[in-house]
Amino acid sequence: MGPDCVHWELVEQLRGHAWRSDARLRIDPRVLVLAESSFTPMGHEIVHILEANRIKYKLELAGKSLPVLTHLDKGRYAVIVFERLESYLNMDKWNRELIDKYCREYKVGILTFTHPEDALIKAQVRGFPLYVHTKLSLRDYHVNAQSAILRLTRAGNVVHGPLPDKDWTVFVLNHTTYEPLSYAKLHLTGSPVDPSVQDAGDINYVTAVLDKGLFDDIQRVIFGNGFKFWLHRLLFLDALSYLSHGKLSITLERYLLIDIDDIFVGKNGTRMVPSDVQALIDAQARIRRTVKDFHFNLGYSGYYYKAGVGAEDDGDEAIIANARHFWWFPHMWRHLQPHKFDNLTLLELDMLRNKQFAQNHGLVLNQSYAVAPHHSGVFPVHEQLYTAWKRVFDVQVTSTEEYPHLRSPHRRRGFVHRNIRVLPRQTCGLFTHTIFLERYPGGRGKLDYSIRGGELFQTFLYNPINIFMTHLSNYGNDRLALYTFESVIKFVQCWTNLEIKTVPPVELANVYFDMFPEEVSPIWRNPCDDKRHLSIWSVAKTCSRLPKFLVIGPQKTGTTALYSFLGLHPSIRSNANSPTTYEEVQFFNGKNYFRGLDWYMDFFPPVDNSSDTVLFEKSANYFDSDVAPERAHALLPHVKLLCILINPAKRAYSWYQHMIAHQDAVAMSNTFYQVITADENASKAVRDLKHRCLNPGMYASLLERWLDYYPPKQIMIIDGEKLRSDPVSVMDRVQAFLGLEIYFDYSKKLKFSKKKGFYCQVLDNNKTKCLGASKGHQYVPMEPKEEEYLRKLYRKDNIALSKLLPRLGRSIPSWLQEELADLR
Repeated sequence: MGPDCVHWELVEQLRGHAWRSDARLRIDPRVLVLAESSFTPMGHEIVHILEANRIKYKLELAGKSLPVLTHLDKGRYAVIVFERLESYLNMDKWNRELIDKYCREYKVGILTFTHPEDALIKAQVRGFPLYVHTKLSLRDYHVNAQSAILRLTRAGNVVHGPLPDKDWTVFVLNHTTYEPLSYAKLHLTGSPVDPSVQDAGDINYVTAVLDKGLFDDIQRVIFGNGFKFWLHRLLFLDALSYLSHGKLSITLERYLLIDIDDIFVGKNGTRMVPSDVQALIDAQARIRRTVKDFHFNLGYSGYYYKAGVGAEDDGDEAIIANARHFWWFPHMWRHLQPHKFDNLTLLELDMLRNKQFAQNHGLVLNQSYAVAPHHSGVFPVHEQLYTAWKRVFDVQVTSTEEYPHLRSPHRRRGFVHRNIRVLPRQTCGLFTHTIFLERYPGGRGKLDYSIRGGELFQTFLYNPINIFMTHLSNYGNDRLALYTFESVIKFVQCWTNLEIKTVPPVELANVYFDMFPEEVSPIWRNPCDDKRHLSIWSVAKTCSRLPKFLVIGPQKTGTTALYSFLGLHPSIRSNANSPTTYEEVQFFNGKNYFRGLDWYMDFFPPVDNSSDTVLFEKSANYFDSDVAPERAHALLPHVKLLCILINPAKRAYSWYQHMIAHQDAVAMSNTFYQVITADENASKAVRDLKHRCLNPGMYASLLERWLDYYPPKQIMIIDGEKLRSDPVSVMDRVQAFLGLEIYFDYSKKLKFSKKKGFYCQVLDNNKTKCLGASKGHQYVPMEPKEEEYLRKLYRKDNIALSKLLPRLGRSIPSWLQEELADLR
């Protein structure tokens, strides 16, 4: 089932669209997906396509109440996708009127699909001048070249042969509002015999239709089948672009880099011979006819040069003799995995040998690009690799399949670490062992399907930048890589208006991070949760060297007291002190995060897996951080969180007094009232102090942010006043929450100090050791106007907190009860 592709070597002039619309501006263009359930294959396919193309969406169940569609007179969604046409037709009157009104007012289109179980056989679509026939077998599919929808999809070719499934729907158009998007012919074998649709000749039936909105002022696109037919993926993306007036359009540029790893590496009998090298040069020349300046990118391991047998050594010499035709990048000298080097000197020596090989054999390494064997050391990060790469090769760009995980491929992303840009790498279905067509897993049919609309084609379709991993052996033997890439490039150019380009890796990285600047910051994930990551993680590292719980704050609520109490327990150990932030690491909330996972883990002692020891860290400014919840969850998804709450007005005043005690110039020159009431005309320094005083006290909204990532059972909320007045009972509950095997009797180690006004540690000689003079200090009371201002400021959030805590199964602390009593 392939296309008639005429003059595929000629790149068609891309079809341009001058998108114009009177649609109101949307908050953030996204798609509302109304699915039948959370488990339907069709719903998953829709979400997969949206995620792969980085199109934002919200998934809801079609039978439930509609989500809020507008905000501040702006539409939230640019397109509404119904998994099933009948779900749209069968909506209750209220929701149907609501969604139709929204679509008319905000010029929002509807995209939907028929389903073989829809009650529409040989029927009129309820409420519309559109007729359908369903459960048909079809063949010979082609798109309407005149359709205004087409942007990504290139018309003019035919998918010959029977189409997948025997449950197609075709449309009979009885109104000028309808325009055909695609056609197919009846495939009589296996189709129900219906005189009204029986094909006596070569009649084209409409298989997808555009409703231009002339009937009821709502534009729609309806498909007569789902995504089992590959071409519907292209048309789906075109329909999203058209219905959103261009706001949900993907770029038509595609960048291609084909890496050939393991040059000179390979078992005897699988390597390239001279004729394979010439075939590689010839294929590169053919691809250049449509992909300007295309080069294969060869990664070499010099140790294995001429380690083959007979003609294979001649093949190595032919590669060197023709080195000028290709781009080159370094693998490792002996093709060893970098994470197995714990000695930086030895790792650099291995790279230097490879560098010397390139110099001795005339290989020009001007790409500032390298790839690690088996992607070792790139992610999870092995810091020695990044250091050695910089020192030896001045590497600026690398690539990997492993970030954030190998699966799913469409979710692979890039990141930057130590000024080395890491790009996502893709596979093409070929690996070191797939070198003969007759032994290809699934046979030739599976490889051809991947090329002709399947996984490999979709990789081109969805990724604006494609770096493909291949191996030396794929270009010898049956030369499957040459067949695969020439075929898929031809297929892409037959069926799409994509423009394929090739640029060197450094320029490619510039393009990638210009497209996706939000990916510059990495997200460190736990290697211990992924078998593949664990296999390429240094044996010198251990999963036990990560904390089991975090004290997240907020500041000035009693976190230092809690930290000192936890330190008394024989099973609990904290991180080593930081030279700049004392007992706090402050990893997840600031610049320390970019120092990497090794830097963080070095703060914690190694722990024997059989030990009862539990590691933790306390960084009180995690609580109100914008980024800490996501970062913490990525690395420590199972960690438990301890959070202390006191009256937010008291916390704000305590922070101000804390800054006074540290002789902060801004606090010293402004009263508390001046700080908390500062407006946008105040200096940045004053506004920053106001932020640190007030924002951490918005407890409800900040807790919700953590609850987006962690379930309630992993969060313990401590009443700070209770911790101060009765720490023994609080610490008993903390021990139970943490599930500690050894119970510690805090009543024997904590004693109230009348002088200090709070509990202190009891030493072995029955003396007490208290926190420093800055802790537990009694300040001059707030002025009435300051108290009143803060009470009003926090009122809404306190009410929200009083509703949130019971929902989480938590009691309402005494200070909050008092605040709520004042509101009655």
